Amino acid sequence: MTKSFLRPAIVLALALSLAACGGGKATFPITGTINGLVYEGLVLSTNGMDLKVPAKATTFTFPNTLDYGDVYAVIRKTPPAHQECQVLRGTETAGRLSSINIDVYCTINTAPVGGTITGLKSTGLQLTNGSDPAVSTAAAGATAFTMPNKVPFGITYGITVLTQPATETCSVANGTGEMGDVAVTNVAVTCVPK
Repeated sequence: MTKSFLRPAIVLALALSLAACGGGKATFPITGTINGLVYEGLVLSTNGMDLKVPAKATTFTFPNTLDYGDVYAVIRKTPPAHQECQVLRGTETAGRLSSINIDVYCTINTAPVGGTITGLKSTGLQLTNGSDPAVSTAAAGATAFTMPNKVPFGITYGITVLTQPATETCSVANGTGEMGDVAVTNVAVTCVPK
């Protein structure tokens, strides 16, 4: 008789416990960390939710949670101004891990600096960009150049002649400026006979 009374009591206690917990599935917030975000405009997206991330943010949380078993794929919908961002480990199933924590890495856009060369007939012309140790060496007869290292957005560049060629003297026009989002191609190097 005791066993028959005990079994319904246990079932009732379990039912009350589940009711007290809401009886629903576990939910998971979608959170993450951001490295290197400087500018406005980053929009992340997943499961029909878009999230605008403010400039210089280091963390984010989507407004809605996911249910246990929901598949999510966090993507970079819109890059921030002057930057590119990459989402790491952004696709998974909610509940597979104890929490959802996405990593986003952002880098400043870079672009090359270059231009034209006229009048160069001999070897030895070397161009430099400020304190950058990389040098662009132009061959005899070269008509164009590109500096070896790209320049990040917002950084000042300054192209000058480091070494003159053997039989010409070269000068630089349009050699300084602040880097934008696109390649600089209007630096003009003009060489005349010595």
